[in-house]
Amino acid sequence: MNRFAVPVSRGITRVTDAAMGPYQAAVIRVGFAGTWLLFLLREFPHRQEMYGPDGPWSWDLARRLVADNHAFTALMWSDSQVWFETVYAVAVLSSVLLLVGWRTRTMSVLFMVGVLSLQNRSIFMGDGGDNVIHLMAIYLVGTRCGQVWSLDARRARLAGEARARGETSRAAGPDRVGPFLWAGLGLLLAAVTFAGHLGGGWQAVFWGLWAAQALWWAVGRRARTPQPRILLDVIANAVHNAALFVIMAEACLIYATAGWYKIQGSRWQDGTAVYYPLHLDYFSPWPALSNLLSAHGTIVMLVTYGTVVAQVAFPFTLFNRRVKNVLLAVMMTEHAVIAVVLGLPFFSLAMIAADSVFLPTSFLRGLGGLATRVRGRLLPGGAPKLPGQRARGPRTAEGSEGPHVGFTA
Repeated sequence: MNRFAVPVSRGITRVTDAAMGPYQAAVIRVGFAGTWLLFLLREFPHRQEMYGPDGPWSWDLARRLVADNHAFTALMWSDSQVWFETVYAVAVLSSVLLLVGWRTRTMSVLFMVGVLSLQNRSIFMGDGGDNVIHLMAIYLVGTRCGQVWSLDARRARLAGEARARGETSRAAGPDRVGPFLWAGLGLLLAAVTFAGHLGGGWQAVFWGLWAAQALWWAVGRRARTPQPRILLDVIANAVHNAALFVIMAEACLIYATAGWYKIQGSRWQDGTAVYYPLHLDYFSPWPALSNLLSAHGTIVMLVTYGTVVAQVAFPFTLFNRRVKNVLLAVMMTEHAVIAVVLGLPFFSLAMIAADSVFLPTSFLRGLGGLATRVRGRLLPGGAPKLPGQRARGPRTAEGSEGPHVGFTA
């Protein structure tokens, strides 16, 4: 019995003791927030036709569909032009703030609201990349993705340094912005609930997130012993690790299903599948480049078979770190080529962001260090140290970030 109890105990400790993969969580936060932001900005002139009152999928059709499938979209709360512009602006603003890591718990929820509101308003406007963003926006709410490379981590580090020096500063003082956001969003949530815009399931989700943050704040301010805070931290770590595991499993599932479906197609079996999209006007932003690639049958065959092999094999390569890293680089390169050759930049960015969860920590640390050095050369006065660059960087923000399941930081 003891022979099995020790590994189980170690596994439970590993899952609950700390939020694993802080750099991976940060890079997918930046990746998906940045991808969605770029998409919203590029489609800003066409927002009315895609998601607004001028779209072919009318507001009445969308309302009937939402009543049938119970999907969440704030755009169904009103058909006014002002409300549409407000929701679109919130989607853009939440993407920017999540990207830089300001109040990541609040912004992750608002980011999810923006993504679901727009995508569920016009379901025929999306592609595979939009589906990935749709899912990852939900999963990000459960992660503690602001521990490194964020303004939250920087604020926590400055507060810790000020307390260590015994100084009384604004950074070390009580948080006033967080409770203000929590109260304001609580009032908005109450108004929406009383207006009957939220179904039972979504009421439970949003009120649960709001109440969880209230509990975290109350324990942090009122508890006389550290045990309640430690318990909440353990729960937050478990939720984060579970969400990160789901993100990894989702990425593996996407590649595995895509690969096995391709195997069943005759064009993928004879090695000519890549040839056809290169000659479609919709997927040929650079006709000369597409013609150049499709003119070489050997290249078409190698890319076709290589795509299938890479997608089918990827989940199995996770058992070997070196093979996984090589294949990961190949797949990211392939997505970058797809973005240029086939004119699918946002699909490629979404998949690269999903792949980033498998990047090794040493590589991400080095990438952060490189960014710090580059910024130090560009800024005349040098650059402050990025949060998380120290050896124990993720732990500096962990004590103040709390469970990533509420509205405020």
